[in-house]
Amino acid sequence: MTTTGEGTDHRAPSGPPAAAADLPAATVRRLPEYLRALSSLGESGIETVSSETLAAATGVNSAMLRKDLSQLGASGMRGVGYNVAALAAYIAGVLGLTKDSRVAIIGLGHLGQALARYPGFSERGFDIVGLFDADPGIIGKDLDGIRVRDVTLLAGAVRDEGINIGVIATPGAAAQHVADLLVDAGVTSILNFAPCVLAVPQGVAVRKVDLAVELQILSFHEHHKTIGRANAIERS
Repeated sequence: MTTTGEGTDHRAPSGPPAAAADLPAATVRRLPEYLRALSSLGESGIETVSSETLAAATGVNSAMLRKDLSQLGASGMRGVGYNVAALAAYIAGVLGLTKDSRVAIIGLGHLGQALARYPGFSERGFDIVGLFDADPGIIGKDLDGIRVRDVTLLAGAVRDEGINIGVIATPGAAAQHVADLLVDAGVTSILNFAPCVLAVPQGVAVRKVDLAVELQILSFHEHHKTIGRANAIERS
């Protein structure tokens, strides 16, 4: 089996590589995009895909894609490409998507409710099993068949219901307290939508999503494109 380009074997390896945990962070960030594109191709009935086509579908260059996949031990067949179903299953295994992921969302304001109703989580193997809030006006309400519980019940739910991922959608002032509750209950994977940086022990993985920051970055690019156009007009 080759480890660069599309070589002699179009099958993905049978199990995740031993060094998967040591993959570069940038590669790990791209794997869900590869999986999304492969899933779409599979749903369209496509059985094999070239590195160029897969790269175009994910917005990366083909050399980077081949390097990423070679680090997983996956290669393609020269002139044919990658087996879509096999590669998708393999990347899903590397990402840990072959086991149950049971998710709790804490903070059921507008954002939390939107997350709770988002169908993409269940479609990708993430089961929303717990909704929690501290607001008496929200506690007890049902969202798509799941009742919102008092956040004081979070630790027991983590233990009894096998919750292994916590999603924090609270105001920033409450987020650290919620993170502490999750960590004390044994949750080591947290997705944080609150506008703050969380302090967590070593071994706890936190992914931060700040929508306002993303808009500010877009504003930066738009601002400098405008300046660039203005400068071009002045020079012409």
